[in-house]
Amino acid sequence: LALYFHIGEREEKCIIEDIPSDTLVVGNYKVQRWNIHQHDFLESAPGLGMFVTVTSPTGEVLLSKLYGPQGTFSFTSYLSGEHIICFQSNSTRFAVTAGSKLRIHLDIRVGEHFLDESAIQAKDKVNEVNVRLEHLIEQIHHVTREQDYEREREEKFRKTSEETNSNILWWAIVQTLILISVGIWQIKSLRDFFISKKLV
Repeated sequence: LALYFHIGEREEKCIIEDIPSDTLVVGNYKVQRWNIHQHDFLESAPGLGMFVTVTSPTGEVLLSKLYGPQGTFSFTSYLSGEHIICFQSNSTRFAVTAGSKLRIHLDIRVGEHFLDESAIQAKDKVNEVNVRLEHLIEQIHHVTREQDYEREREEKFRKTSEETNSNILWWAIVQTLILISVGIWQIKSLRDFFISKKLV
């Protein structure tokens, strides 16, 4: 996931990532500050840092740390579900004057372990093959976890659909029984009325 978004200084912005359990998530970001004179975002925002907070689906805080104007953060998910990743600048300016626009470039990798190419080149060919093989095995494990998570979600959705269909069926049966009962009661009432008036 690679994107950028705008926030104001001292404003918090959150994104939601649906992540399987036991999955490593690595995020890289860079902050740019709007320059009112150049009418453009400057490439760097010196002195400006970002608070990064990650919350699990149960509300547990997995990460809460202050980083610089650009940095890398990582965490491992313990539960499957929607994780909330929030960013807020550490601007110390007063709220009245802290009106600068910030642009945050964000790249999030889910379940990826990055290879250090320089380290690989320094090793012999056998070690290189081993490292790449370990990387591929890790990727296979991630794909398997992702598939298991999707299966769980599909099963939950199917169960919910079946329960809804069952409830609709039972409600239709109850409505039909009520209508039949009301019809029988009306026929009996009319019959008793006609008999009492000696019309039958």
